[in-house]
Amino acid sequence: MVGAQANEAGRQATAALATQAPAIELKGISKAFGTVQANKDISIRVMPGTIHGIIGENGAGKSTLMSILYGFYKADAGEIWIKGQRTQIPDSQAAISAGIGMVFQHFKLVQNFTVLENIILGAEDGALLRPSLAKARKELKRLAEEYELNVDPDELIEELSVGHQQRVEILKALYRQADILILDEPTGVLTPAEADHLFRILDNLRKEGKTIILITHKLREIMEITDTVSVMRRGQMTATVKTAETSPEQLAELMVGRKVLLNVTKAPAQPGKTVLEVEKLRVVDEDGIERLKGIDLNIRAGEILGIAGVAGNGQSELLEVLGGFAKATGTIRVNGEEIDLTGKHSDGQSRRRRGISHVPEDRHHLGLILDFAAWENMIFGYHNDAAYQKNAFVMDNAGIVQHTQEAMERFDVRPPIPTLPAKSFSGGNQQKIVLAREIERNPTLLLVGQPTRGVDIGAIEFIHKRIVELRDQGAAILLVSVELDEIRSLADRVAVMFDGRIMGHGPVESATQTGMGCLMAGLGGDDVRGMDGWTISDEAAPEETA
Repeated sequence: MVGAQANEAGRQATAALATQAPAIELKGISKAFGTVQANKDISIRVMPGTIHGIIGENGAGKSTLMSILYGFYKADAGEIWIKGQRTQIPDSQAAISAGIGMVFQHFKLVQNFTVLENIILGAEDGALLRPSLAKARKELKRLAEEYELNVDPDELIEELSVGHQQRVEILKALYRQADILILDEPTGVLTPAEADHLFRILDNLRKEGKTIILITHKLREIMEITDTVSVMRRGQMTATVKTAETSPEQLAELMVGRKVLLNVTKAPAQPGKTVLEVEKLRVVDEDGIERLKGIDLNIRAGEILGIAGVAGNGQSELLEVLGGFAKATGTIRVNGEEIDLTGKHSDGQSRRRRGISHVPEDRHHLGLILDFAAWENMIFGYHNDAAYQKNAFVMDNAGIVQHTQEAMERFDVRPPIPTLPAKSFSGGNQQKIVLAREIERNPTLLLVGQPTRGVDIGAIEFIHKRIVELRDQGAAILLVSVELDEIRSLADRVAVMFDGRIMGHGPVESATQTGMGCLMAGLGGDDVRGMDGWTISDEAAPEETA
């Protein structure tokens, strides 16, 4: 009898779920910016109490669609339904009133305000702040305990880690009674441990009946945390599938329209002579803050050294010094020859003459001039090369355009039109232009910062192949990336940076996700000590006491 009652209750629950109105339903949403159709006739249903992933290449229309849902843009056509009711969302305040909260990739927090002050900002109960603060403190304590969102309400935002700042953003939304949460690329600046904690938070929210939309380009995260995933391509919705019934390979093919190789296929490295030696490298910025605190590393010909770490721990400064953009103290040698670090003879031109090519982290500010044509961008830094000169006074523009055309075809830049301005290309194709310029020089040492940041999954496959090909031709490569999967896939050896120091380094084969995550947070512990062949810095704090 008890069993029959339980089965009947289960059937009733299933039937109730089947007839439940979607938490969100978008019908026929279209949005154009001039001649660019960002969204075209998009329909999607997100069920309550689920985590729904949305993936797609850059420019697929994901952010535009979520901006419409959150009231940043107004759709040209279509309807928004919230919990079975057609709803007008002309602005973000209307979205908040409808129970929608959004956690942006770049947090919207006032850095010199406390957690509590940020929570109530824009949601005060009246002119007097004291009652609002008291109410918020009580509610914050409840939310923190219920969802594992522990954070000190009196801490200044600027003193919190990135992971804790993200918790504040989620608390802000929950305090405003949001039961639908949109998270845009939420793990982009988190350590693996912080990402795991975020997933536990999202799971708790789901169990409490909250509905979550997760925008991410990381297929592993989609597979790990979502219930359902929708795929967008070129402004249209191409598929919505149950996560349990698909695979990363199938999702990648739906995103790109063809099969994509997700894992880099490469032979074991055949390292030769030492190309780069760095000893006791220190950088102090203009505010007197020490950004690099005695870096030691080396790279040999025919190998890739990956630098892992959360953004802001000295990786950018390391690339800037090696690329000739910043002064430093210490020693850098390339092929045994010491490089000047005082700034007197230290610049990008002198580095290039030594066979150093540099793909900067920020292609828009350091890699390209967006208003200039592709053929002009293709020779930046190399414009004095004899191959580009007709004579001492005139450049061979026609020859440069032809060279660019050929390089664009080799690097699959689309469209392969040298006369188009750089701003007319997608992010992935802009990155290919920079890579073509630097890799085509057959450098002795290639510096690569965030090679696939903001790049489509199809272009990622291509870029990874070209980097490995250059390694196999005998180049030494320094790869800086915040993507652990990219580091572990491409690198032969790995060094982990934290707070301007190398916390540990060793072979990629024995690098575990957990161990590297601990080092990225400045921790040691058993997970780190268990990585065979790794050298761990004395600066790595014991995990249990950190």
